Formats: sequence, C-alpha cells, structure tokens
Amino acid sequence: MTLSAPIFQLKRRARLMAREHKIPLATALDRIAREEGFAHWSLLAARSTGTTSSEATISRLENGDLALLGARPRQGKTLMGLKLLLEAAREGRKAVLFSLELTEKTAREYLAKLGADPGGPTEGLSVVTSGEISSEFIIEYLDGVPRGTLALIDYLQILDQRRSNPDLAVQVRELRDFARKRGLILALLSQIDRSYDPAVKPLPDMSDIRLPNRLDLSVFSKAWFLQDGKVGFQSTP
Repeated sequence: MTLSAPIFQLKRRARLMAREHKIPLATALDRIAREEGFAHWSLLAARSTGTTSSEATISRLENGDLALLGARPRQGKTLMGLKLLLEAAREGRKAVLFSLELTEKTAREYLAKLGADPGGPTEGLSVVTSGEISSEFIIEYLDGVPRGTLALIDYLQILDQRRSNPDLAVQVRELRDFARKRGLILALLSQIDRSYDPAVKPLPDMSDIRLPNRLDLSVFSKAWFLQDGKVGFQSTP
C-alpha cells in the first residue's frame, strides 16, 4: 500500500492534529494511520520499512545469535519482529513468539495482516502468551527444537517482572548460552529510554536501551534499532 506522503510528513501532520484537537499524540498517529488504510500507527510504521527490512535482517542472523530489536513505542518494532518470524517460517525454520505483552488473538491478527496464510508455510508458527514466560520457561519450551529455530521474545524489560524469576542479567545470560549451545536464534524486543531524542540522534543505539535493572549488553551479538521508518544495525565483536 502506497502512503499519501513520506512517513515524516505524516508524523508532522499527526503532531499538528494533536495540538489542534488537544488529543494525545498516540491518538493522532492512529487517526492518520486509519486515513492511510492501516488499523494502527505501528502497523503503518512497520509496513513503511518494506519487506526488504525483515529479509535483510534475517539474512544477517546466524545460528547461536542472541539479537535485540529496539525502538520507542509506535515505531513498529513488534511488527518487524513478527515479520522476522514469518520470514523464518517461510524459509522452513520453526518459529515461535513468546509474548508477555500481546494476547494470542492480537498476535494472530497482526500475523494475518502481515501475510500468515492459513494452510501456508507460516501456519505452524507458534504463539505462546503465558504469564509464566521466563528464561527457564523458554528453554524448557524450546528443548528438542531443530537447529536454526527462531524465537522472538516480547519483551526484554519485563522478563523479570515476577519476583520468583531470576534477575534479568541472569536470564539473558541463560538465553545466550542456550542459543549458542543448541544453534538457535533468539531475538528480544526492547524498549528505548525516554531520554532518547531523535532530533539529536536519528537512530537509537545500545546506549539508549532502557535498563531498569543492571545488564551487560555485550551478551547480544547483533541489534537493530528503528525510528521514523529507518532501521539501523549494530553488532558486538
């Protein structure tokens, strides 16, 4: 679907609408998205990156990677992550979404809009939305899956929200070690700190990851960052 204007102009229009009608910017963004034929701004933002973004991203991923996909709200990180799962499934890989944020119904609706056809190669994509999701839960669920399986975890900052779960740093190290040992690809969605200013820096990077708890970010082998329809890549030596 072709947009009526570049995404930065649509965002400018939304800001003007928010000021004029005294409504939240998020509400204005969603109104603009509906005018463009999308249910939500996040879906518009994800589509505006084009299918080549997810294809290019998955081509950089290797078995054993622990990857991160970070963005501020409504920049399309969740939908780009779902695109990665769809690309993996189309390549014949097993693909799994672990979400502490979406309901299974919402996740399935997004996947359908992104091209998950009933009876097609993406039909077997698994969606897990249990409130018990943690590194232990994920490792147990993925026990026995084939090498090259891609799992998306939604999202980093709430993995340790339950007091009974280990610290975030412990869980992320466990996931990294498991991915390396079993030859899997694990990707985590991540929030970006509110202090990030796109007027100062066009794209966020590792230094902008919101960290409510201490975490050594060098555990991630690769990372992608989204802002205003652009995608940036960062790797760890």
